[in-house]
Formats: sequence, structure tokens, C-alpha cells
Amino acid sequence: MRRSLAGLLGATALALTALTQPALAGEPATAPDTRALADVIPVPVSAIADPKADFRLTPATAIEADRGARQVADYLAGLLRPSTGYRLPVVERTSAPSIALELGPTARVGDQGYQLTVTKKGVTLRANSGDGLFAGVQTLRQLLPARVESRQVARGPWIVPGGKIVDYPRFAYRGAMLDVARHFFAVDEVKRYIDQIAQYKVNRLHLHLADDQGWRIEIKSWPRLATYGGSTEVGGGPGGYYTQEQYKDLVAYAASRHITVIPEIDMPGHTNAALASYAELNCDGVAPPLYTGIEVGFSSLCVDKDITYEFLDDVIGELAALTPGRYLHIGGDEAHATTPEDYQKFMGQVLPIVAKHGKLAQGWHEIAKADPPVSAVPQFWDTDGVDADTAAAAAAGNKIVVSPADKAYLDMQYNENSPLGLHWAGYVEVSDAYDWDPSTAVQGVGEASVAGVEAPLWSETLTDSDDIEFMAFPRLPGIAEIGWSPKSTHDWNDYRERLAQQAPRWEIQGIDFYRSPQVDWP
Repeated sequence: MRRSLAGLLGATALALTALTQPALAGEPATAPDTRALADVIPVPVSAIADPKADFRLTPATAIEADRGARQVADYLAGLLRPSTGYRLPVVERTSAPSIALELGPTARVGDQGYQLTVTKKGVTLRANSGDGLFAGVQTLRQLLPARVESRQVARGPWIVPGGKIVDYPRFAYRGAMLDVARHFFAVDEVKRYIDQIAQYKVNRLHLHLADDQGWRIEIKSWPRLATYGGSTEVGGGPGGYYTQEQYKDLVAYAASRHITVIPEIDMPGHTNAALASYAELNCDGVAPPLYTGIEVGFSSLCVDKDITYEFLDDVIGELAALTPGRYLHIGGDEAHATTPEDYQKFMGQVLPIVAKHGKLAQGWHEIAKADPPVSAVPQFWDTDGVDADTAAAAAAGNKIVVSPADKAYLDMQYNENSPLGLHWAGYVEVSDAYDWDPSTAVQGVGEASVAGVEAPLWSETLTDSDDIEFMAFPRLPGIAEIGWSPKSTHDWNDYRERLAQQAPRWEIQGIDFYRSPQVDWP
């Protein structure tokens, strides 16, 4: 772990304070103002404080939820019980002070937003969907003291500031991508990341499942993809892969956090692991050796062979059957070993295969060259903000996911001294990751054409959860806020203060974050 000595001492001091400070149990809550009620990430659309209406959780508090809200209510209870030590029973009706979760017609908030009302008598969280309730729960947990994140009983009081929040997202798509191909991450490591990103209302997890260095998903009709193609990783480590049962478990776990998994099989380039596994996929019929370096652009499926499309039909078919979400990501980037003519031919064959299996295609922005259907979603990743094909796709009605590498790539080094990451797109400090606007990031792609934002995390230099956390935090919450909060709320100086207040939560959760000098951490 790279947590600094100061960070460790800070975490220890925080824990000692929580356990030894006698004033905590009886001291009155500081009267919150509007800023305190909105002192969360992502910042809400509207927050009106009522300092006289603070609600205090007690051993008598219950969680009230009808049948439709039960899943989110159980999740909330699981968050709050360990730290408070309270029973917090989940019931359909109660006369006790409660946190009430209500599904029903809720004005202004759409299908992902919520209304949160806090009075002395209780908390009411109302939404049109379970997704909205879950988003509201993430706000509620940040309104409680950081100690609420403890998995052991901590000292109260547990006070929610009074007032009302009305909140809904700017963009429907707010994603994080995890590259499990360059280095493999076990199921529990991916679940840990799912829990971390869910806190910030991220609702898509893009899993980069195949690349030159490794194939990470079991395909029963082509078993050597996983057993051989997944047997190594960057640097020559043992690699690994997910069985179909493990992948389904990950998809279900993400769904329980209201996150949709979008699996990616990159093609026609980034395919050395597949080519090494099956010689017949190569134009010359000769399998190349497994690859453990980090160069790109040297591999390509054989565009003119029928078996290439038989292979992809099988792979896409099995993956589609395992994936309840609407989208499959087909990569399409950096296909330098494929001629432009062959690229067009390839995509002309693959896009109908995706549709045949009942899915919509997502891909890196290069797929826009292939005149994809209007349902396809190109994902812009470059640094110059200019791509005529992406702009043409937006004009034709395609929605674009925006992930500029010099802003949103979480694997870029913070500075020249960063122990992890690369810097081909530049150094990306916390302010760089926050201070951009998706509606102006790509020329010719305005607000109406933006599906949302995504924060990719490539793993050439990352080997474990500590590495993931060090690169994602504190940058990922800022990108999540860009995707959720209104453009009018975007303010670095305000954000950096709210960001600093997340640090005690991360310390309690054991998140190994980077203490950027741009933020006045507590």
C-alpha cells in the first residue's frame, strides 16, 4: 500500500477520536446551512435546509418500505447497522420514527432521481424507481457522519441535517471502466470496486474482458480462450479468467448496486490472446506466442476468413446470453494492423451479429467510421476533441459516451512522480479530471448528443485493489459529479472542499487514495 505515514496517522487519529471523544454522544448537532445539506458528491440539483428539522437515528428507528422498495431498504439497513449498532428493522408500516422509502409518482426527478425530505419525525426518500431510491440512499449516507462507514459499532450521534433535496442526473449514463485484461482482478476485487463507485451514483461498469495480454471470460464453445489465452498478463504473471458462473455473479452483484455491466471484447485489434489460443483465427494459420508487454496496434483478426465470424457469433452469443444489459462493447480501437477497407468489411459483418443476439453495440469512437446503426454508441477517448466521424454520428442521431483520455482516464499519472500509471495522454491531476464539460469536449457533439461520461481505468501498471483505489480516488468522484450534477453547479473551489470531506470516509473504508496537494485534506 502507498498510503503515506501521514495518511496512516490521520486514519488512526480519526479512529481514536471516534472511540474516545466523550462529547460526541451528548453534544448538540451544529445547525446545518444550505451548503451543509448539499455537502455531498455529486452535488444535488436543489437543497433547501431547515436547521430546526434535524433527524436523529436512535435504537427505536425503523426503515419503512413497501414491497417494491424492499431491496434498497435492505441495502440501506446493511449500511447502517454495523456502525450504529441499531436493529433498524425493515417493515412495511410503523409508527416509530423512521426512514421511509417510497416508490410512486414523484415530480421533476425522472427515472433516476429522488426527493429526500428530512424532518424531526423522520426521513422520507421518494422516487419513481428503485434506481432513484438507491441514488437517494447514497446521498443520505453522505449526510450522516463519516463514522457511519465503519463496519464496527462507532460512537454517535447519528444526525441527518433537516431540509429537502430534489435531485436527478444531468446524463443517464455515468460509467466506470475496469481493464481486467492487462492484469486480472479476482471477483472480490471487482465487487469491491463496484461498491466504491456505487457511492457516487455511477450506474455502468464497463468490463474490458479481452485484449492482447489476456482473455478473461469463459466461452464454452472455444474453451482455450480462457484456459490458454487467459493464462498470463502484463509482466508474465499467472493471469486468470472468470467462469460463466462467476461472471453471472458479478453481473448480479452489480445489479444489486443498481449498476449495469457492459462487457467488452475488443476487436478486430487487441486480439493476440485469442489469436494465440486458436491458430485457425490467423490468416496464415500460425498461432503467435502469448504476449505480456504493453504495446498496442499489432494484432488483428483475419477479416477474410469465414471462421472469424463463426468464432465471433459464438463468443457474442454466449456473452449476450450471460448479460442482461442492452449493450455489448465491441472495442474497435487502435486497429492499426487492419487496413481501412478491411475495418469497414469487418464491422459490416460484426454489427449484425450483435443485433442478431438481441444486443445494441457500443464501441470506441473508431466504430463511427463504419457507419453504425443509430442505436450504436461510440465512446470518444482521444485527447484533441476532434473526430469528424464521431461528429457525423452525433449529427445522425447516435448518442456518444465521452471519455477524453487527458481528463477521464484514471490510469494517467497524477504527476511525474506518481508511482503508478502512464502519461501518454498527459498528467491528470484532480482538478484536470474535474474541470471539463462533456457538452464541449468533442467538436460537433453537443449536450443533446451526449449519452454520458465514463472513467476508464486501464491496468498496465495495476496489480491489486490498492492500485485501483490509488488511481481512481480522488479523481473518479469528480467525473461522477460531472455526469450527474447540473452544469451550473460546476465549481472547482466548492468541489475541492466537498472532496476533502470524503477523506475520513475513505480512510474508514480502507480506500488507499492519493492525497493530492490541490486539496486541503483534513
